[in-house]
Amino acid sequence: MPILTEPKIDCHLHLLDPHRFPYLPQAWYHPVENEQASAEQLIDLFDAFAVRHAVVVGPNSGYDVDNRCLLDLLDRGAGRFKGVAVVDNDISHAELAELRDRGIVGTTLQAALLGVEHFAGAGRLLRDLAELDMVADVQVTGDQLVQLAPMLDESGVRVLIDHCGRPDPAAGLDQPGFAALLAAGRTGRYWVKLSGLVKCSGQRYPWPDSWPYVQALLDAFGPQRCLWGSDWPFLRAPERIDYATVLTLTERLVPDPVVREQILLTTPARLFGFDAGQRSG
Repeated sequence: MPILTEPKIDCHLHLLDPHRFPYLPQAWYHPVENEQASAEQLIDLFDAFAVRHAVVVGPNSGYDVDNRCLLDLLDRGAGRFKGVAVVDNDISHAELAELRDRGIVGTTLQAALLGVEHFAGAGRLLRDLAELDMVADVQVTGDQLVQLAPMLDESGVRVLIDHCGRPDPAAGLDQPGFAALLAAGRTGRYWVKLSGLVKCSGQRYPWPDSWPYVQALLDAFGPQRCLWGSDWPFLRAPERIDYATVLTLTERLVPDPVVREQILLTTPARLFGFDAGQRSG
């Protein structure tokens, strides 16, 4: 079965619909028309590519801590989708629990955009996430994980790393941030998304300088702790990226269909509580 029609769970994408949910004026970037979509368009995209379920990540772009667009999609999906929300560090335990009850499975720590210092006071948030059995969805770049790891580990929260940890493709597998990620993968407390390869590359598609990092992550984490995400709609992409080509590249990097099924379906279903056998909604 070709990857385009294999059942899958997309674990990293965004929905931006300013026609129904206007952007926050203070958001750092306002996505343009070709980066926007309605919930109906997104659902049609998923149906076209056999996406049974999805974990939709609230974007700092456009919405920041305004999660209305995301929550509306979760309500429409009736269990087909779950979400990762952008929240303030001082969100209360009760507010987090309310988000969880509406289908939010974790919150973002976008250190790549906001800096490590922004999350210096996030210890209580991380402990609350752990207590509520939610995840910390962490996006780092370069060597930021070295600074964040002690706080993440102390909290006991389950950690999900975005976009292969966004290593510097020219710095090698032993660069401190990526080495820390590989070590974390061997502890069994971290998961990683094999996604956003354009963010791990200094070259154009198919971003071959990122491939050794993907293989190293597969070796360290195993398919039991690797997930796939499209990163649709490819915000501020430096070149054209399409959903189908991202999938076919994944098929090239993970040619074994049994391993690929674990990454595309079994592992995210187990982590996020989806039914891998059928599509909801």
